[in-house]
Amino acid sequence: MGERTGPRNVAVVLLDSLNRHMLGCYGGGEFATPNLDRFAAGRATRFTRHVTGSLPCMPARHDILCGSLDFLWRCWGSVELWERPVTAHLEAAGVVTQLVTDHPHLFETGGENYHTDFRGWDYQRGHEGDPWRTWADPSWVGTPARPAAPAGWFYERNHGFAGITKAYDVGRTHLRAEEDFPGPRTMAAAAAWLRDATPHHPDGWFLFVDEFDPHEPFDTPPHWADRYQEGPQPDEALIWPPYADGAISRGTLTEAEGRHIRAGYGGKLSMIDDWFGRILDAFDERGLWDDTALVVCTDHGHHLGEERRGRDIWGKPSVPQFEPIGHTPLLVSWPGVGGGGTCDALTTNVDLFATIADAFSVEVGHRTHGRSLAPLLDGRATAIREWAVGGVFGRWVQVTDGDRKYARAPEGDLFPLSMWSNRWSTMPLHIAGIEALPPPDHRAVLDTMPGSDIPVIRQPFGPGDRLPMWVAEPRNVDDHHLYDLTVDPDEAENRVGERVERELADLLRTALAELEAPDEQLARLGLS
Repeated sequence: MGERTGPRNVAVVLLDSLNRHMLGCYGGGEFATPNLDRFAAGRATRFTRHVTGSLPCMPARHDILCGSLDFLWRCWGSVELWERPVTAHLEAAGVVTQLVTDHPHLFETGGENYHTDFRGWDYQRGHEGDPWRTWADPSWVGTPARPAAPAGWFYERNHGFAGITKAYDVGRTHLRAEEDFPGPRTMAAAAAWLRDATPHHPDGWFLFVDEFDPHEPFDTPPHWADRYQEGPQPDEALIWPPYADGAISRGTLTEAEGRHIRAGYGGKLSMIDDWFGRILDAFDERGLWDDTALVVCTDHGHHLGEERRGRDIWGKPSVPQFEPIGHTPLLVSWPGVGGGGTCDALTTNVDLFATIADAFSVEVGHRTHGRSLAPLLDGRATAIREWAVGGVFGRWVQVTDGDRKYARAPEGDLFPLSMWSNRWSTMPLHIAGIEALPPPDHRAVLDTMPGSDIPVIRQPFGPGDRLPMWVAEPRNVDDHHLYDLTVDPDEAENRVGERVERELADLLRTALAELEAPDEQLARLGLS
């Protein structure tokens, strides 16, 4: 480790599916977020052009913890042999690292080795798909759980597709008070670590709070669930939102159901904001602001009925990274920098990895794609990048210069497409008869990743193959999008076909060349 020039300690709080446009500090007024707002106003720099990179949940955490975009090479998956998470570098440098989380994907196939290099980790059980309890408590109703439709309600009702289950439907029957919910427990545990553990680590520490709220299920105690609800609650709460492009417009979701689901997100957002206040209180009580950076970020947003192309969008379906998903909040408190400021520079999630490494002056051996935010925060620079790319494996590849956004779809068909991985894992679906990731076959060859000579399995896919669950649908082919966000923030005017498309296509080529992306990406996008 070189000479330390940044903060002595760093804390990162990731709130999953945090919608930028719904936070008061970003102009939102629909739901209350007083603690995030006071953090932004009093302590933090508010970044206005922060965008997603690899999506969804675990690929975004890979960006933050490993520092390299991976969606161009593989889908959702584990830390690979050719890379090391930032926690491994910090531990080697003598920095104490701690994970506090309720995020179940970190402890199942496809995300199972991100926690292993932390010095300590605290897993608060029971969120979403976590198999925390195997039986339902028959005394559960009203304490504080309310009757709720099961996880697969939308798909069974509208598509006749049964068999989708989530462990939370059973686990929620064991919750007796707000303090029992996974999100509040996680925030309380993080605040306790800040108070109790940090005095024992004077030489530097890194805390990563990976909080799965306000991600679904949108289940909260009644005083939060009722806060934004119009009229009486339905007989069964819809705590599991649909993932759909055009649910109301196609008649598969009623407007009243849509308002109810959106209000459920708002209740969970306000609840986790309330508990985030415990972390701010711990910073105040311990006097941490003078030597500790606090970063609040997210992996992506969550569509809650916002319209694009004349259709209401819900969840994270197979659509481009429209603004509600891809334009995300980032708040950073940095020692020596006053709060309440803004930064208009273009940034993305791999830059968080670079910032953490920079703060602790550690050198990283594998190929990374981020640039440190420190020069932006302390005034040494007004920009750190000219472009940022993002996407989901096998779908659109998007580039932005901060003002304009171009999402390029596969042209003609979905191919050529290959996946590079030595762990060959992804998010388990837990749906009988459906395989999330087909295994490699006889066409697989050994290849390498940029900057590495470690052999890696490369599996090509072609027409007629079973494909990883993340790959675009045939209807997405040739569906390109280009928006000038300076005049069209709601993405109403697709400017594909205008002269500007050639300029943005060239920018995407430049970005893919600098990333050393596979040649087949250029071919499948029609950019060869």
